[in-house]
This record gives sequence, C-alpha cells and structure tokens, in this order.
Amino acid sequence: MFEITRYESSRRVKGTVALAVLMSLMAVLYAALFPSIKSSGASIDTYWNNLPPAMKAAFGASGGGFSLTTMSGFLAIEMYQFFWLLLLGIYVAYIAGNLIAGDVERDRMDILLATPISRSKVLVEKFLSIVPVIVVLNVVVGVVVYASVVAIGESVSVTDLAVVHLLSIPYLLACGAIGLLLSVLFDRADIAQRGGLGAVFVLFLLNSVGESADMGWLGALSPMHYYDPTAILVSGNYDWAGAGILLVGTAALVLVSRAVFQRRDIA
Repeated sequence: MFEITRYESSRRVKGTVALAVLMSLMAVLYAALFPSIKSSGASIDTYWNNLPPAMKAAFGASGGGFSLTTMSGFLAIEMYQFFWLLLLGIYVAYIAGNLIAGDVERDRMDILLATPISRSKVLVEKFLSIVPVIVVLNVVVGVVVYASVVAIGESVSVTDLAVVHLLSIPYLLACGAIGLLLSVLFDRADIAQRGGLGAVFVLFLLNSVGESADMGWLGALSPMHYYDPTAILVSGNYDWAGAGILLVGTAALVLVSRAVFQRRDIA
C-alpha cells in the first residue's frame, strides 16, 4: 500500500532537504537583520504607513495595530506573507504540475497503468507524495525560526508560530491541488508547471485586489483569503474555518482531477 507515494516521495528527498536548508538560512538571515530594523524605530513604521493600501493588502497588513519593529510583525511580512505564502505556494503548485503530466510526456504513464492498478490510486498516491515535502518544510523551518529568534534575544509566541505552520499545510495542499488539476489537463509537464505557477500568482493578486478595493467576494476566490500568517502572528487570530474550507477545496480539486484523469486517453 502507498508504494507510489513512497517512491515519488523518495525522489524528492534531495530537493526537499535543499529547500529546507535554503529557507532555514533565510530565516537566520532575517533574524540577524531584525535588530537593525528595530533600532530604526518610528521611521520604518512611518515609511510602512505611507505605502499604498494595495501594497499593504498584498502583505496582509491592511488593518491597524501593526509594526515592523516587532519580531512578530517583521516575521509576518518579511518571511511568511511573501516567501511562505506566495513563493512556497508557487513551488508546491509547480512540483504538483509534474505529477501526472511528467509521466504522460515521458511515456511512463501507459506502462504504469498496464499494471493492475487503477487510475484513481495512481492520482491520489502521487498527490499524497507532496505531503511529506510540506510537512518537513514546516517542521524544519519552524524550529529554525524559533531558535533564531531566541538566539538574538527576542521572543515570539511559540503557539502562534506553531499555528502559522500548522495552518499553512491546508493552504499548501490547496496550491498542490491546483497544480494537480493542471497536470491532468495538459500532456506537457512544463505547461502544467508554468500554469500552476501563474495560477497561484494570479490568485495572490486577486486576493490583494479584493482586500484593497474592499471587494471581499473577489478575494474569497483565492486560497490566500483563508490563510493569513500576519493575522496569526500579530493578532493571534486563528482561522480554523478557513483551514477547513481549504481542505474541502483541496478534496474537490482532487476529485475533479480524478474524474478528468479517468476519462483521458493516455496513448
């Protein structure tokens, strides 16, 4: 059971380790940079407050009670709202775009399906292979972030930091489900992967426009609407309902992908 998941996961070990190290180094760099940001005091907050509303909304800080000179505010903007929310979401959608289309393009899918295994099992187990990537990144980077904060003599809520990483899992799964759907719609992996990259970026912009233009219904179409690292770290607001919506959305996208894949002509 889960042979495909184990095989696909093993192929991503090096990439996952490399990304975990890269993002951990980034966390250490941001922690080392924070004392200089903190010493700038009111000037950095004045600069931030003068930014256009659309730019603030893009970083999830359109509301009040926010300061870049606090550890939680700095991490939310510099680390999580951009790199974790946008770039990691793009990465997960990108690798998911190769799950089915990559094997179809290389003529490996027809060989796999010639064995006594259903298309549903292939699709679901391939999708599950991105779960270890997501979990490892969350655990490793979360620990490094907290250790880096403590090392410079600052503090951040352990609970808030843990919830930021916990609630990012449904969000990243939703991004992966977007890539999976594109992977069954296209025969070429590069098209599916670029499509996943572009889709996540467009959805990020859609959420930003919805927030800045006071059009919540528009942002509600985006998975970013249901995961807000800034609200968690700065205000301690945990959107468990949003996580549930993301999981339901992920399941729906996987089911649609399954239906499309079952009707596709692989030959």
